Amino acid sequence: MKFMGYIPITSFRRMVDAVQLQQHHLISHPLPARAISKWDALRELATARASFGLTDRDLTVLQALLSFYPGTNLDQPEKLIVYPSNESICDRLNGMPCSTMRRHLAKLVSVGVIARRDSPNGKRYVRRSASGPMAYGFDLSPLAHRFDDFAELAQQVREDEQRLNDLRHSISLMRRDLRGLLEFPDLSTISHQHYQALLDGVSRQLRRKLDLEALAEIAHVLKQSLSELTDLLAAQPIAASVTEEMSTSPAENEQHYQNQTKYSYESEIEAETQAHTVEGGDIALPEVLSVCSEITSYSEDPVRHWPDFLLLAEKVRPMIGISAGAWQRAQQQMGTATAAVVLAAILQRLGSIRSPAAYLQALAKKASAGQFTPAPMVRALLRPLESSQL
Repeated sequence: MKFMGYIPITSFRRMVDAVQLQQHHLISHPLPARAISKWDALRELATARASFGLTDRDLTVLQALLSFYPGTNLDQPEKLIVYPSNESICDRLNGMPCSTMRRHLAKLVSVGVIARRDSPNGKRYVRRSASGPMAYGFDLSPLAHRFDDFAELAQQVREDEQRLNDLRHSISLMRRDLRGLLEFPDLSTISHQHYQALLDGVSRQLRRKLDLEALAEIAHVLKQSLSELTDLLAAQPIAASVTEEMSTSPAENEQHYQNQTKYSYESEIEAETQAHTVEGGDIALPEVLSVCSEITSYSEDPVRHWPDFLLLAEKVRPMIGISAGAWQRAQQQMGTATAAVVLAAILQRLGSIRSPAAYLQALAKKASAGQFTPAPMVRALLRPLESSQL
């Protein structure tokens, strides 16, 4: 509802701080000209949550608040103040304790993700009068105002993660090359103890979650060692026995390489598909995505293969209140791909399911007893779509 009249700066029985002053200045301005999706704002904030000191539980509470805002785009100023009761919020959080929910709400307010619009007595409600409606509750407009900040920080996180992945791949290749060179006959006369100790130490370090600086240091040491070995090889003549083994022409070798590459790629795709077959039902990934389309809105890239779908399910799982333990048990009882399909179907019907975690647990027990397959569940969602198209 549009807040008519005076916009308060302070909250009911709470001390004013710098964040409140900044928020008051921010929400006094008009909304951005372009439409901002509430789910886009939530996704960008989820990616950049570490920059704001937020946890996945904080974002779960924010998602519950967003569910009280009608529509998708944050472009209706008169409805950006939501005023659900604590009980209503906890119901949508699958029974989270009120004290826990309030603590997460306070965290969201303290970092400036949402703002409080407290009434004179601190209650949340809307009052309608001849001069217009007056709403008191939580103001979601900071999500629209600060969307560019969220997106910029999220992009920085993605770039850092990409650099980490690239560096890890390079380290993996350098470790392989170092092992291979140590087995080369022409280097059999040098001492391998130093290089073997280096490989063992790197292997132990990589078991931990290292930052960019630590990985860069490992890559530097490996590169130096590889340079030393290649310099030693360059100073020695290549053994004649190596060239004698090349009995075929370059053209034949190239043709063999091309055929082998094609075979390996096709075999890899086939094995990947078989590894993620949905148990107990003949259902293909395109059929799942066409019926359970809501889950694809959480992915930045197209979902083309089962591994993409499984990673997406793991990303969405905490957003609908399914804990890591419950998810692991469901995967063990149903199978990894089946659990991901069931999660997508639950998300599609989220408005009619009171407790997604309990529902998933019940279906997992049925699946372990051989009494449930996901295909009928997914295809049942197709009927309302067909009816709406008539």
